[in-house]
Amino acid sequence: MKMDEIRQLNIDEVKIRLEDAQEEMENLRFLHSTHQLDNPLRIRMLRKDIARLKTVLQESELGA
Repeated sequence: MKMDEIRQLNIDEVKIRLEDAQEEMENLRFLHSTHQLDNPLRIRMLRKDIARLKTVLQESELGA
């Protein structure tokens, strides 16, 4: 997900996506620890998406 796409969402949608991404990260970490993860690069991409979502939330809090 790109920053432009995230910035077009409203704050509630960003929060929902952040919660979903954090839950998915938890599941991926569990699969990775049990050596059942097919694509370990997905963890890296998801971690960056979470950071982007948190950045947009922080920007909105500082701007408001």
